[in-house]
Amino acid sequence: MADDTGRGYFRRMARRTHTVTNQPPPLTDYDLFGADRALTEAVERHLDPELLDEAHGELAALGRASGSAQLQEWAVQANENPPRLRTHDRHGHRVDEVDFHPAWHRLLGKGVAAGLTAAWVRPGGHVRRAAAFLVWTQVEAGNLCPLSMTHAAVPALRTDPALAAEWEPRLTSMVYDRELRPARLKAGALFGMGMTEKQGGSDVRANTTTARPLAEEGTYELTGHKWFCSAPMSDGFLVLAQAPDGLTCFLVPRVLEDGSRNVFLIQRLKDKLGNRSNASSEVEFDGTWARRVGEEGRGVRTIIDMVAATRLDCVLGSAGLMRQAVAQAVHHCTHREAFGAKLVDKPLMRNVLADLALESEAATTLALRLAAACDEGGEQERALLRIAVPAAKYWVTKRCTPVAVEAAECLGGNGYVEESGLPRLVRESPLNSIWEGAGNVQALDVLRALQREPQALNAYLQEVGEARGADHRLDAAIKDLLTELADLDGIEGRARRLTERLALVLQGSLLVRFAPPEVADAFCAARLGGDGGAAFGTLPHTLDLASVVERARPVS
Repeated sequence: MADDTGRGYFRRMARRTHTVTNQPPPLTDYDLFGADRALTEAVERHLDPELLDEAHGELAALGRASGSAQLQEWAVQANENPPRLRTHDRHGHRVDEVDFHPAWHRLLGKGVAAGLTAAWVRPGGHVRRAAAFLVWTQVEAGNLCPLSMTHAAVPALRTDPALAAEWEPRLTSMVYDRELRPARLKAGALFGMGMTEKQGGSDVRANTTTARPLAEEGTYELTGHKWFCSAPMSDGFLVLAQAPDGLTCFLVPRVLEDGSRNVFLIQRLKDKLGNRSNASSEVEFDGTWARRVGEEGRGVRTIIDMVAATRLDCVLGSAGLMRQAVAQAVHHCTHREAFGAKLVDKPLMRNVLADLALESEAATTLALRLAAACDEGGEQERALLRIAVPAAKYWVTKRCTPVAVEAAECLGGNGYVEESGLPRLVRESPLNSIWEGAGNVQALDVLRALQREPQALNAYLQEVGEARGADHRLDAAIKDLLTELADLDGIEGRARRLTERLALVLQGSLLVRFAPPEVADAFCAARLGGDGGAAFGTLPHTLDLASVVERARPVS
């Protein structure tokens, strides 16, 4: 009898001590697109009205799927079960294959089906894809690598009309076919890229991979080593190698026309800080068959548009990561109580959340404006992109990490625990700043555009000039920027400072024109007017911060 009474006592105690209160509900089963006001407004602003209903329906469907518990679980599975390299089969034959968890294939298939490789063949395709890319990043960023490379390969292939006619329909397909077989037998294909080598890094002209011409016109045999090769299970790769007349771009198919495997020796997969679900590889070419893309000696010129496309994807990816970090922080603080009130209603926490929300909205607004410029495609828009893309890539990607870290801090100790999802965002956050040309590369690219292409600066000044007179802090920032541009002495040493100012002024001009007054006011005060500190949560207390936070709140 005593034993029964004791067991009952401990059962009652367990029930009492395990009553959980004051915990926010999971941020799940909501529309990631529809809940993002900055994004939905940007899509409405930049898309032709005749396309809006169709695009909104597609993006809302993707947003609902992205916010579902099922896809969030697939994302966790893909990251907890990273890819594995299998160099040989059980009989000892070299196969050079990478095995992925089924969740990876499910996610990648949904990304392809959502049109993330189809921008070039759809009306308003770049804006629609940019919005989808930003949403999809918030689910699982690793599978965006092959999607980005496939999308970016199209303009490079268009330098050779015959190659473009053969490959573009496969690359822009909305069908995911994971099997390794000749591309002509597939309903859809993916591309990777292999540019960097050990001795050169971002200096691709230092590449030593050689290309020996074969008897058939336009075909070569490659020999060399690629230190970073993205998406090694793709159907084809754009690579750089030294041909007789200089650095040249080549297409390396994974499987040859007769069904045999091309020589594509995967030496290892990179053990990365984040981006764990994605296979980044190191490969050897040893008599590897390739087709020339563009002219010999014009390799950099051939891939320049591909590089611009992947850099814009870095901006979009960082904007997506920031949006998810801010959404998680605002959601947590909306439901969590401390010291007698909801955290979101505490003046200091509200200041932090509003500051984070400003960074997120500025990134989203700028990224969608650049995507719209890609759709427009006119001379003026192309000139704007020449400066705006590297400036945005420099600044937005660098802001991603402090945003993710501060958002994790908003959750307190919970934000440091894997189950919250914030550690995955933190680990992912530096990637876009490092890949596709790190900060110095972007800043120097901005300088080259300023020095060699006066039409690029004219296009930039015309864009920011659209907001002149609307905010005195923006006007002063534009004036200071012009003074900075007039002094070219020692400009390389000031390249980062100048690039940062170019990005901030462009963001400010866009927010003044298109964002609610409370958002534009706060941004101009803190980012352009100097009325803000180095850390988040140092906005002027006189601003309408509650409205800024409410605008960023994800509605589940």
